[in-house]
Amino acid sequence: MKIIYDPNKDILQISFNPIRVIEETTQIAPGLILDYDEDGQVIGIELRKASQKMASPNGITYEVGSINLDKPQPKVSRDFT
Repeated sequence: MKIIYDPNKDILQISFNPIRVIEETTQIAPGLILDYDEDGQVIGIELRKASQKMASPNGITYEVGSINLDKPQPKVSRDFT
């Protein structure tokens, strides 16, 4: 995985597999873009105006542990079947 924050453009990009080629992108919410490979698998996320949506886009905390399952269930905005 590769994470890049460009402070000049205020964009945070997360690439789950930097070797894969991005074939399609979809904006799923204002400033939130998903990148897909040729098989339709999500291989990256782009967050625009990141400094307005994150406490500190220049710093990252990486943790291994339990995830939060007590949050609301996501709304499906695309048919993933």
